[in-house]
Amino acid sequence: MRYYPTDLVLTVDHAAAALSGDPGGELDTFLAEAGLSRLAAILAGGGLAGALDELFGGLDQYPWRVLVDTNDVEEFRPIGTLVLEDRRAGNTLRGLLLGWAAGDTVVVRTSRRPFWEGLIKLLRQPGFPVPEARVADEGEAVPGGVVVHVPDLVPIGPGGPSAEWGDEELFGAAGQANSGDLRIHVDPGRAGEVTRAAGVALELDCRSDWVRRLFRRDYLMGTRLSVVRSLDDARGSGRLDAKLRYVVERARRTAFYRDLPAVDGLADLARLPVLEKTDLDAHSLPAARDMLTDDPPSGEVLRSGGSSGEPRYVVYSRTDWENMVREAVPLFYELGLRAGDRLINTLYGGKMYGGLTTTLSEFSRMPVECYTMGQAISVEDLVTLTDIFAPNVLVGQPALIMPLLREAKARRPGLRLQKIIYGGLPMSETDKVWLRENLGTEVISSILAANDGAQLGYQCGELSGTTHHLCEDYNLIEVVGEDGEPVPHGEPGDLLITSVQKFEGPLIRYRIGDSGRVYHHECGCGVSGKVLEYLGRSDGLIKIMASRSRLGYREVMAALAKFEVSQLQVEIISHGGTETLVMRMESPSSPDPAEVRGHLLEWFDLDEDLDDFDNALDVFDLVVECHAEGMLDRDPVSGKIKPIIDRRVGQR
Repeated sequence: MRYYPTDLVLTVDHAAAALSGDPGGELDTFLAEAGLSRLAAILAGGGLAGALDELFGGLDQYPWRVLVDTNDVEEFRPIGTLVLEDRRAGNTLRGLLLGWAAGDTVVVRTSRRPFWEGLIKLLRQPGFPVPEARVADEGEAVPGGVVVHVPDLVPIGPGGPSAEWGDEELFGAAGQANSGDLRIHVDPGRAGEVTRAAGVALELDCRSDWVRRLFRRDYLMGTRLSVVRSLDDARGSGRLDAKLRYVVERARRTAFYRDLPAVDGLADLARLPVLEKTDLDAHSLPAARDMLTDDPPSGEVLRSGGSSGEPRYVVYSRTDWENMVREAVPLFYELGLRAGDRLINTLYGGKMYGGLTTTLSEFSRMPVECYTMGQAISVEDLVTLTDIFAPNVLVGQPALIMPLLREAKARRPGLRLQKIIYGGLPMSETDKVWLRENLGTEVISSILAANDGAQLGYQCGELSGTTHHLCEDYNLIEVVGEDGEPVPHGEPGDLLITSVQKFEGPLIRYRIGDSGRVYHHECGCGVSGKVLEYLGRSDGLIKIMASRSRLGYREVMAALAKFEVSQLQVEIISHGGTETLVMRMESPSSPDPAEVRGHLLEWFDLDEDLDDFDNALDVFDLVVECHAEGMLDRDPVSGKIKPIIDRRVGQR
């Protein structure tokens, strides 16, 4: 069984809460009766999660750490059995907790068996999975055990080490500090605060050499994070269970989620309530703050959705932001980026929109040369960058980049781009054909993401259409019906996301407004497991004539493939008893609207439905508008084209 340091963080958080919320409670009384009440400072000091995050290079990626320049990983493994000599209670407690963080079995050799047996029992009371620990007599042999010395905390004043600022059980006796001890330099006027140093001792320990003796590190050359995770899932390691336990417990610190039931793992996920968009709007900034914790402000704030509705502000703490960036780097390698690529970034930014902001942070970690232009890029900019730098990658949204690339190709017939990575909107298959035939593009890959929950899925070189690998270590995805109940495996439904690495403004079973289906896929890229076929917005159904005819937006796009349609907007208008379906499309081939209209009527057999009505009544009309690329209105913040506009009374 593998143990996860996130469960240790929860264990220590519960112990700290017991001490601060119940003075004189069981744990506090136990420590006081042993004359060790100041040990509480080690448990209640806070900062353990951040310290372990630094120690392991990503608390939520444990037991692996990605080497960003190579996309290889290293793996952390416990040493086995750790032996602690109980010379000083503070040292022993620090060794016990960090030994558990590394996944080690801990043996405490001591003359105080009742104390350590009792304390270990109390720490286990919350019930989170932590490794084994036992108590042995002084001098007892521990076969296979590794003895590790935990250094002292030594207060240092103007005159050197001083016992008057601490007690021996916590800080050690006065005397010369030994090599490796944690020396605490105390201002004489603030000597009363020295116990505070014990509260951050675990954070200081995680930067010390002695802690690195608690685990082993293996360099897995040539192994990608996605592959090792898929193999780990097949072994049923409980990794995702631990992630869900952690995010739920952290969420329970907020007012909104205070009464959320505790979970053991994924099997309990469906017991949690669904978070609807109306609830998220009502309990997020600017409407309310009750989905946020009381932690000091840090990190980035983004504006959600630019395409519809009132703005909502999405808070990412510093840890949340770091988690997002850390998970995105190996994801971009999966999308096709390689060290040494030269990349033009045309994603949208400004007004707190996230596309450009997030990727700036992510690409800055990677060994690529990046030319950050954003949505303000012009054809002249693209041509100039091509002439100077010979870029081989472009990242952007299809609604922006396709008109740009076609005009640039007309000006520079020799233009080539090896890789296109896109997001924000789907890309039509006709556009992909054009890229391959005219720009020699070898890699065309899609990333699914949202301002609320960041990355959801990605395409490797083996996937096509709208099928994506899931980012389950970042966002768990469920497929449910309107009632929130899971649909049969492989069936389509609404998508719920649970963000397991975002702790400010947590998203637990959030209905994001998209639909899809999830099924198992053995992929040629080496990643086997769940994939998502993205089916578009949940409201992407075109209903006309009192819903007698229902057209899927993706179906319409597929039907228009022969006309090389890049973008489509459907508007439904009702006036005087007549429903008008207006289809506005962008295409580089300038099709004849009458020909497109006739094709659509025949394709969808709309005439059969119309025959059911009195021919004397003008109940339905289909209007087709054909525009040049770039002519449909884009949202000024997100750059997206709203796919369906329903202007009928009572419709949204």
